[in-house]
Amino acid sequence: MTANPLLTYWTTPFELPPFSEIVPSHFEEAFEVSMAEARAEIDAIADQAAPATFENTVVALETSGKALSKVARTFFNLSGAHTNEALQKIERDLAPKLAKHSSDTLLNAKLYNRIAALWSEKDSLGLNPEDAKVLERYYKMFQRAGAGLAADDKARMADLSQKLATLGTSFSQNVLKDESEYQLVLETEEDRAGLPDFLIAAAAEAAKERGHDGKHVITLSRSSIEPFLQFSTNRRLREEAFKAWSARGENGGDTDNRAIIKNTLELRAVRARLLGFDSFAAFKLDDTMAKTPENVRDLLTKVWTPAVVRANEEAEKLGEMAQSLGENHEIEAWDWRYYSEKVRKAEHDLDEAELKPYLQLDKMIEAAFDTATRLFGVTFQELKDVPVYHPDVRVFEMLNADGKHAGLFLGDYFARPSKRSGAWMSAFRSQHKLNGGETPIIVNVMNFSKGASGEATLLTFDDARTLFHEFGHGLHGLLSNVTYPMISGTSVARDFVELPSQLYEHWLSEPEVLSRFAVHYKTGKPMPKALLDKLLAAANFNQGFATVEYTACALLDLELHLLDDPSSFDPVAFEKTELAKIGMPKAITMRHRIPHFQHVFSGDGYSSGYYSYMWSEVMDADAFGAFKEAGDIFDKDTADKLLTNIYSAGGRPDPEDAYVAFRGRAPKIDALLEGRGLAAA
Repeated sequence: MTANPLLTYWTTPFELPPFSEIVPSHFEEAFEVSMAEARAEIDAIADQAAPATFENTVVALETSGKALSKVARTFFNLSGAHTNEALQKIERDLAPKLAKHSSDTLLNAKLYNRIAALWSEKDSLGLNPEDAKVLERYYKMFQRAGAGLAADDKARMADLSQKLATLGTSFSQNVLKDESEYQLVLETEEDRAGLPDFLIAAAAEAAKERGHDGKHVITLSRSSIEPFLQFSTNRRLREEAFKAWSARGENGGDTDNRAIIKNTLELRAVRARLLGFDSFAAFKLDDTMAKTPENVRDLLTKVWTPAVVRANEEAEKLGEMAQSLGENHEIEAWDWRYYSEKVRKAEHDLDEAELKPYLQLDKMIEAAFDTATRLFGVTFQELKDVPVYHPDVRVFEMLNADGKHAGLFLGDYFARPSKRSGAWMSAFRSQHKLNGGETPIIVNVMNFSKGASGEATLLTFDDARTLFHEFGHGLHGLLSNVTYPMISGTSVARDFVELPSQLYEHWLSEPEVLSRFAVHYKTGKPMPKALLDKLLAAANFNQGFATVEYTACALLDLELHLLDDPSSFDPVAFEKTELAKIGMPKAITMRHRIPHFQHVFSGDGYSSGYYSYMWSEVMDADAFGAFKEAGDIFDKDTADKLLTNIYSAGGRPDPEDAYVAFRGRAPKIDALLEGRGLAAA
C-alpha cells in the first residue's frame, strides 16, 4: 500500500501539506492514527508518577499531539475553502469524534489534578510572565470544560460537546449548500439592465465556472450579489436575488437550519447551567474583556440609538430619490443599495463604477504588503512551484528586516462553489519557539468575483477593506513572537482578536496609501485627486444602514443566548419580535439573519460574541489616533509599540494591559462614534 501522505514527514518546500498527493480517504486513516497517538501522549502525561511540574505537565501538553494538529489543520482549511461531498461526509462523521477526543482530555481527572496542583502553587514556581499566562489559560480551559464537575455531570458535558459539534457542522454545510446551489441566470438585456462592465465581466466568469458559457450568473457570494443589488434596474430580479440571499438556511427540506438552531441553544443553555452560569451568554462573556452581558448591551445600545436615527434619515432620502425618478413604491430591503448608490452619486458625485477601475486586486495586495513593510520592516515575495490546494491560491514568503525567512502567507481570493461564504484568516501552522520552534503558515480566504480571463480583478472599496481586514488578522499570526502554541498569534480574547484586523483597515483609507496603489487597471494612472477626495469625503455615507445591519446581529446574538428556556423557540418568530422591540428600520435586514448566522452557529467561536467587532472598534478607532497624533501614519516609535504590545504579543499580556501599554491609556468610545459619523454635532 502507498504510504498515507498525511502521516509522513513532509519534504515539501517549507513543509507545506503535499496537497496533490492527498485524497479524502487519507483523512479517515490519518485522523484515526493521529488521535490514537495524541491520546497515548496525553494519557502518559496524566498517568506519570512524578509530581506535577510546569515542564512535565504544561510544556508536555504543549508539545503533544503534533501529528493530529497537522492533520486537523490541513483538513479544516480544505473543508472551509475547497470542499467536496467526500470531505463533507468525513467532516460530519468526524465532528463528534473530535469532540469526544477533546472531552477525554479536558475531563481527565488525573490531568486536571496536575494542572490544579500547579495552579495552587503558581506563586512559588518561579514562572516568568509568559509561563504564568499559559498555566492560567490551561487551568481556565479545563475549568470551563467541566473538569471540576462530578462524574455524572462530566459525562453530560462530554455528550453535550459531541452533539453541539455535530449540529455546528450540519449548520455550516446547509448554508454552503443553499449558497452553492443558487444561481440567477441573466438571460436577456432586460435582466442585465443597469449593470456596469465590471459586474457583467464577473457574472460571465461565474457563468463559465457553472457551465453556462456565454451567459451571465449572479451568485450568493457577497461580492456578486451586493453589486447586483446596487446597480440592477430590474426591481423584480433584485427582489428575487435578495430573497434567496436572505432565506439561506430556512428553505425547508434537508438544508433548513431552524431545528438545528433550537437544539443548539437548548444544549448551550444546559452546558452553561452545569458550569454554574445563569445563561450561555454569561458563561461565554466571563472569559472576555467585556465580562458580562450588561456591559455588552450597554456598548451596543450607545451605538444603536444614534445609528437608528441616522438610518431613518437615510431611508427618507432614498424615498425622495425614488420619487424623483417617478418610482413611488415603498423602499424595501432589495431597494436600499440601489437607491443608496444613486443618493451617493447625487450627494458626492461618486459611484462604484467610477471607483472600481482603480481598485485592482493585485495592487490592493501590494498596498497591504507595503503597509506592513513600512510599519514593521517585513517584506513579501511571491513563490511559484510550491504546493497549493487550488490553482487560484497564491503563496508569499515573509522575510524579516534581516531578509531571513519568517513565515508563509497564502492568499485565496476568489469565490467558488466549493468554498463557504465570507472572508477569514486561518493557519496551517502557528508560530512557537518550543523544540527549535516553527514559523507560521497563514492563509487568508476571500470570496471576490474573479475578473474575465486575462483581465484584472477589480474590487469595490468594501472588498478592498475586507482584504486589509483579513491581512491584519494574517499579520497577527505572521508576526507572533511567543514561546507557546497556546498563546500564539490570534489566540487572544474574542473581543480583542478583531483589534489588529480592524486597525489595519485604517491605512487603506489614507491618501498616502491610495495615491500610490489606487491606479487605473488600463492606463496605470493614479486615481485623480478629485475622485480620491470624493471617496474620502463619502467615508461616512450610509453609515446608519451599515451600523444598524451589524448592531442588530450583535444584539440578537446576545438575546439568543440569554433565553431562559429555548425549548419552544422559533428562530424566525424570535427574530421578528426582537427586531420590532429594538426599533429595526423596516427596509433594513440583519447582516446575517439567524438561519444562516455562521459566526454564531457553525461552532461557538462567536456565539454571544458577535459584538466583538464593535468592542474592538472602540479600540481600533482610538488606536489609529496614536499615529495621527504622531503626525505620521507610519511613525516608527508608534509602530514599534504596536508590534511589541499587540501584533507580536499573542495572548501573553492581558488585553487591557496590552492596549494601555501601546496607547498609554484606556480607549474611549468617542473615536468610534466620530469614525462612523454618529457623534452628536
